[in-house]
Amino acid sequence: MKDQFYAYIQNLQDRIVSALEEVDGVAKFREDNWQRPEGGGGRTRVIENGEVFEKGGVNISAVHGKLPDSMRQLFNVGEADFFACGLSLVIHPKSPMVPTVHANWRYFEMYDESGNVIDSWFGGGQDLTPYYLFEEDATHFHKISKAACERHDGNFYPKYKKQCDEYFWNAHRHEARGIGGLFFDYLKATETRSMQDWYDFVTEVGNSFTSAYIPIVEKRKDLPYEEKHRTWQEIRRGRYVEFNLVHDKGTLFGLKTNGRIESILMSLPPHVQWVYDHHPEPGSPEAELVSVLENPKNWLA
Repeated sequence: MKDQFYAYIQNLQDRIVSALEEVDGVAKFREDNWQRPEGGGGRTRVIENGEVFEKGGVNISAVHGKLPDSMRQLFNVGEADFFACGLSLVIHPKSPMVPTVHANWRYFEMYDESGNVIDSWFGGGQDLTPYYLFEEDATHFHKISKAACERHDGNFYPKYKKQCDEYFWNAHRHEARGIGGLFFDYLKATETRSMQDWYDFVTEVGNSFTSAYIPIVEKRKDLPYEEKHRTWQEIRRGRYVEFNLVHDKGTLFGLKTNGRIESILMSLPPHVQWVYDHHPEPGSPEAELVSVLENPKNWLA
């Protein structure tokens, strides 16, 4: 399974990078291959200062070795080895009219001292973070995500949409990071669903990503905007940074397993503002966005 999934994310990285480069029209992704001293490595691809994308990364990694003490405590296991691979992406567009997007699809295995697999699971999802709210964009993103889920189980979309709203919640701000999508974790084999079944589901979601995001970029990338819109974008980016550094489990896992710092912190935008006690003007488009972030909604109702 780990070879099958790693081959898949290598191919998916190629496809997503190609689609994003085509939309940008100017910038190309820079590739950076790296090795982890404890075992494994990855292939980081980063785009910067493009016509459409200010900064973004589409990264894959496959790491292995002894499970660190912090992770042993989390999983409540003794001595164990692990293997983890996945694709993680964050794209920060230049225009405040185009939303930031994040996605991640990953696979994890744990082994006993004899090298036998004692546990394995999939995780991942995709979510959208707009700076100005276009409801039709939110509906489109969720519609594509729901369609991918329903090819496997009619209960998946409401379940994983709810988990996304709960996970990407900036608790110290009492607001969501964005307008959600899908989030799932610890997808393990059961009596009714095999790991191959979960593989088929997770790859279905991965394959839906460009259809969910690219049409939104193409629709919004040429809209006019002013400096005040850009300022708001940078203030909201600050909230994005706060979530990733305070709450995000993937960031914390990377830091605790001696992951590659440049790849882990690739998700941080290049230009951010923190304005003291900032509140948007009542009735403004900015206030409309905050209202939705404080009360996640059903975009397909």
